[in-house]
Amino acid sequence: MRDIVSCFSENAVNVSQPPPRPSYSSQVPSVQNAVAAIYKVILSTQKLFFIKLTWCNNQAGQSLSINFNDDPSPCFKLNTNLRLFRKMKGYKAVESDHSNIEIFWDLSAAKYNTGPEPVHGFYVIVMVDSEIGLMVGDMADDEVNKKLKTTISVAKISLVSRQEHCSGNTLYSTKAQFNETGIPHDILIRCSGEHEGLKHPILSVWIDDKTVIRVKRLRWNFRGNQTIFVDGLLVDLMWDVHDWFFNPAAGSAVFMFRTRSELDSRLWLEEKLVQKDEEDRVEFSLLICACKNI
Repeated sequence: MRDIVSCFSENAVNVSQPPPRPSYSSQVPSVQNAVAAIYKVILSTQKLFFIKLTWCNNQAGQSLSINFNDDPSPCFKLNTNLRLFRKMKGYKAVESDHSNIEIFWDLSAAKYNTGPEPVHGFYVIVMVDSEIGLMVGDMADDEVNKKLKTTISVAKISLVSRQEHCSGNTLYSTKAQFNETGIPHDILIRCSGEHEGLKHPILSVWIDDKTVIRVKRLRWNFRGNQTIFVDGLLVDLMWDVHDWFFNPAAGSAVFMFRTRSELDSRLWLEEKLVQKDEEDRVEFSLLICACKNI
């Protein structure tokens, strides 16, 4: 990530006054191939964990993997398309970083949209040293109340990072919640090109149907950043679409949204994500890697 961020400067390109969002109901957004969410977990013992859930959809099938801290090898992996690993509901106990990990899951009735991440009808529960370290899915609360002790301790859980990998056309649609007390926001990213009668490509970003940036002459302004305000927070919006124009066969565009405090005048650096501090304020980042079909 450091290489990406080093491409940006605090002096972003000039952004023109944006018009209202037009209708793109007839255009299908790009499809998510993988979604990775990183959660910061603080146990009652003040032990800190990072749990990463990765939902993926590729030629091998649809899968879920779980990683802990910096371990690149998942301690749990489920492939819902291969018969050998197609255990849609179950339990698994593992050990990681000198802690006892218990994983409960049920994807047997999970419902999906176009991406690999289920939208409802499922749960994934992770317990760390007999504490609930993570609950994901609309059925998680019911499962905890039904099978686990209601008096069990629940760790302090915060979503700190979400990464989405997409492919298809140049229209990207997703949702993001920038703080724990806020509401989910609709995000739409679109690159308009020559096939629409434009002399130069234009990058536009909308949040809840409100245009937040519009970058003209994108082939020259292929990297930049702009600070926007969402839910009273400063959010750095950064883009890098260099490979769309100069390395289309192998490269992808990168869009990143990251919250920061007013006292932090610098853009996000990789070290700040992995810092194991115990500050109450939790920062959040959304990273979108977008491949464009040629």
